[in-house]
Amino acid sequence: MNARAFLVRGLLAGLLAGLAAFFVGYQVGEPHVEAAIALEDAGAADSHSHGEEPEAHSPAADEAGDEEVFKVSRDTQRTWGLLTGSLTIGLAWGGLLALVAAGTLGRIGRFLPGQSTAVISLIGFVSVALVPFLKYPATPPTIGSGDTIGHRTALYFSFLLLSVVVAVLATYAACRLRERIGTYGGVIAGIAAYLLVVVVAALVFAPVNELGDFPADTLWSFRLSSMLTLATMWGVLGVVLTGLVSRLYARETAVAQRRELAASL
Repeated sequence: MNARAFLVRGLLAGLLAGLAAFFVGYQVGEPHVEAAIALEDAGAADSHSHGEEPEAHSPAADEAGDEEVFKVSRDTQRTWGLLTGSLTIGLAWGGLLALVAAGTLGRIGRFLPGQSTAVISLIGFVSVALVPFLKYPATPPTIGSGDTIGHRTALYFSFLLLSVVVAVLATYAACRLRERIGTYGGVIAGIAAYLLVVVVAALVFAPVNELGDFPADTLWSFRLSSMLTLATMWGVLGVVLTGLVSRLYARETAVAQRRELAASL
């Protein structure tokens, strides 16, 4: 039960999680992305039909036109691009989650390795995926100004970092309080502390509202599909890694018992 054994299993779990996320994202999410792009194209065509003058021709426009040749096609983005991104993210989170699970083994209570891994996976999903999504939910690629993308990205990752740090501190506090007020009291205190901090932070952090008159039903469907994709990745990652770690622990325990039996004979 060393870090290397956890890492190998985490990468395998991440690979499977990435494949599952790609399948859900392609089947559930991509149709809503296409709908958002169709709305943008329809809006551009409507503006043109109302007599808006096109931009003046310039050498810069020629260069932009030349760059169009090197842009990745939409078909590639929604297939191989989505698959590559899903696998990369799955492997990264799988390896990181496995290392965290290995490092916290035996430090968050009297859990078996599989149980400890399941708890770490749940904490990771809540602090990394769910809570930041609730504050700054995903938006279709056609929404938002390019001038504010840096600001929006900084806000999201700042809130994500805060959520993770607070989750770590709340877990540590819950483990310490467990020795004084029991497991139930410690867990409730840790959850309450985490929720209090992230709720206050969500009120303090600047909102992002660049939706304009984008249709609410299309936006809701896109965000729901994005959340389903996130939940699929973390769900498969947690379940598979927990299962692999539990199987490893059972095998190591059986080997140790056989050695003890052989030594006693």
